[in-house]
Amino acid sequence: MAVQLGINPLTWTNDDLPSLGGDTPLEVCLQEGRQAGFAGFELGHKFPREADKLNTVLAAHGLKAVSGWYSLMLLERSVEEEIAAMQPHLELLRDSGCKVMVCCEVTGCVHGDQSKPLSLRRPFPAARWQEYTDKLGKVAKHALDHGVQLAYHHHMGTVIQTEDEIDELMQRTGPELGLLLDSGHCLFAGGDPVAVAKRWASRINHVHCKDIRKNVMIDAKNSNISFLDAVLNGVFTVPGDGCVDYPSLFAVLKENNYEGWLVVEAEQDPAVANPLVFATLGHKNLQAMATEAGLM
Repeated sequence: MAVQLGINPLTWTNDDLPSLGGDTPLEVCLQEGRQAGFAGFELGHKFPREADKLNTVLAAHGLKAVSGWYSLMLLERSVEEEIAAMQPHLELLRDSGCKVMVCCEVTGCVHGDQSKPLSLRRPFPAARWQEYTDKLGKVAKHALDHGVQLAYHHHMGTVIQTEDEIDELMQRTGPELGLLLDSGHCLFAGGDPVAVAKRWASRINHVHCKDIRKNVMIDAKNSNISFLDAVLNGVFTVPGDGCVDYPSLFAVLKENNYEGWLVVEAEQDPAVANPLVFATLGHKNLQAMATEAGLM
């Protein structure tokens, strides 16, 4: 089975900063995403939360449900509390045909707070690794029992951001937990997406193809600004429009028989970066590079 190409609605409308594309209807996102060539969408705050309605809306555009973000708070919640909180989302994804659930620990995160620079992000509390990963493993097993595998999303501004933190998480968990490799977040955090892919290829069950404008990334770090201000400045773009080495990354995925989704998730200000133009460019570049790598 070849990979499939999907897109996140952040290209049109931003969940973390609702003023970006806030007035853009869901129908526009879906119509333009399909026009650009994508086969599926990750979910966002404008999507229906009932599976039958969601499936109907997507089917009307010839699209599939890919996955959807879930905010873990296992540093504060018990396993039982987390499972209860995630259950509606888990069932929505399962009943919409999704195989993975994007998840990220957001306790103490700063990525959604425009007033806090990324330098204030809270590293993972070292004394709690074992406790946390034991709990996360139980939550991951619960999701698997319902037919959906967690895909852990390392993310700027959260407690698991760096390459070392990704390694620690993977080393302390088992195959019940998958890894969402996000090329842009990895590089922004000072990591090497290709090296991470080589180490954890067997665990990668979802891929976000977010490219980086190197000069904007360097300026964001030097200026000590927030994650959202970096987004507004254009730090992210679609694959092939930045400095991520996708041919090398895709070669690793091909070598390890990756068969999941490749998702364009390149949040920009839609007033500056026309969503249809960038979605079309992202699909064209991603399809060409994935085909060249033998993933399609």
